[in-house]
Amino acid sequence: MVCYRRNRMAGATYFFTITLHDRHSTALTDQIVALGSAMRACRLRHPFSLTAIVVLPDHMHCVWSLPEGDSDYSTRWALIKASFTRVTRLGRTKTAKGERGLWQRRFWEHTIRDDLDLQRHVDYIHFNPVKHGYVSQVRDWPYSSFHRYVRQRLLPLDWAATIESIDATFGE
Repeated sequence: MVCYRRNRMAGATYFFTITLHDRHSTALTDQIVALGSAMRACRLRHPFSLTAIVVLPDHMHCVWSLPEGDSDYSTRWALIKASFTRVTRLGRTKTAKGERGLWQRRFWEHTIRDDLDLQRHVDYIHFNPVKHGYVSQVRDWPYSSFHRYVRQRLLPLDWAATIESIDATFGE
């Protein structure tokens, strides 16, 4: 068995990708209220600051900051996944390996290094629905912190609306 090494830094900021086992599922957007409830319930018991998030039908990306002295993001993800699965009553069938589960067993995590790294990951999160072809403009995807950034005047509503702005944002 492969031994996964996680970077754990107390009080750090992390980028995550969490994926459903069935990549054709639409459970996350179909059950967006349950996902939000699971995340809020977790935050009450195990606080974290949510910097950015996008929820797509089969996966989600987010950036969290953990409290000082705390590096336990794995427990938080386990609680969110379990709560969502329990409430929605999904994931009752067995996978090809005989496992039960709605979610892929692991998740991708990246420790944010500096302000530029944070900005690139937040931009990636907000642009992800366009990248996957769900919408043609970032503003048209409802399950994204992009709308909070617009309300707070951190981004304009037409952010990344043209090829030129996309090229400038992602360095192409």
